[in-house]
Amino acid sequence: MSKCMLCPRMCGAERDKGKRGFCRCGSLPVVARAAAHFGEEPCITGNLGSGTVFFSGCNMQCVFCQNRKISFEAYGKEISVERLAEIFNELEEKEVHNINLVTATHFADKVVEALKLAKPKIPIIWNSSGYESIETLKMLEGYVQVYMPDFKYMSADAAFRYSGAPDYPVAAKSAILEMYRQTGPFVVGGDGLLKSGVLIRHLLLPGRLDDAFDVIDWVSESFPKNAVLFSLMSQFIPLADKKIFPELGRSLTEEEYGRAQSYLSLSGIENGYFQELSSATCELIPDFDLTGV
Repeated sequence: MSKCMLCPRMCGAERDKGKRGFCRCGSLPVVARAAAHFGEEPCITGNLGSGTVFFSGCNMQCVFCQNRKISFEAYGKEISVERLAEIFNELEEKEVHNINLVTATHFADKVVEALKLAKPKIPIIWNSSGYESIETLKMLEGYVQVYMPDFKYMSADAAFRYSGAPDYPVAAKSAILEMYRQTGPFVVGGDGLLKSGVLIRHLLLPGRLDDAFDVIDWVSESFPKNAVLFSLMSQFIPLADKKIFPELGRSLTEEEYGRAQSYLSLSGIENGYFQELSSATCELIPDFDLTGV
C-alpha cells in the first residue's frame, strides 16, 4: 500500500509511511477486543457466541456512534499480521461459531494476509458500515462467507450531515449488491447458524422513518424473496452533540419503532429480525479493554 484507496473516501494517505488516513489509523491492524460476543442476531451468536474482533478506527465516524472510544479515538493495540492470525486461531480454539470482523475495512489487505496464514475452518463474517469499495470487496472474495453490512441512510443529505459521506447511499447499494454476488442466497444450517449469505442491518434514527422506509423498499426490490436477511435495529442512543444535532437528542419512541416494524412486516422481506426497543442501552456496548489482543 502506498496511497490508501481501500474505502470510498480514497483519502490517499500514505499509511505505511506512518501517516494517518481518515480512519485515524496507520497500516498495521489496531484491535481493541477479541472475544466471544453475545450481542448479535441469534443466527450469528448461537449458544457459544460469535468470535468478535473489534478493529479500531473507522471510515465513517458517524456522529451518533456508540463505539466512539474505538471509532473516534482509535483506542486499541497495534499488532502484526502474524498476531492477528494467531487471534483468529485462538478464537476458533474457544469453539466460537464464527470469526466476526467488526469495522475492518481500513485493514482489509492485512486481514486477508492473516486469513491466509490462519486458515480458519469456521465462517468469516465481514461486519461493516456498508461503506465499501467494490475493489476491496473483491479482495475479500473467497475469504468471507457472511457479509453483515449496515445500510445506514438512503438520503445523501443525512449521510453528509451525520457521517460526512454524501456518496454513502450509492456506495452502500453497490457494495451490498457485490456482497450478494459473492455469497448468493443465505444459508442457515440445521443448528440455526448462518453459514453464508448477506444480513443487512438498519439502525432506525429518531425522526427518520422515511429513510428507513426507503431502505426497506430498496432491499425488498433488489433481491429475490428469501435471498437476504434484514435486521431492523432499535438500539439508537442519543450520544451526538445535542447543540449541533438537536434532532438526534432523544431516543426512539414506541410509535416510531412500531411504524417501522409494521412497514417491514408488509414489505417483501420475509426473513430477518426485530430488535427489542429495550436494546437502546449503554449496557450493550462492549468493554474495549484489549481482551484477547
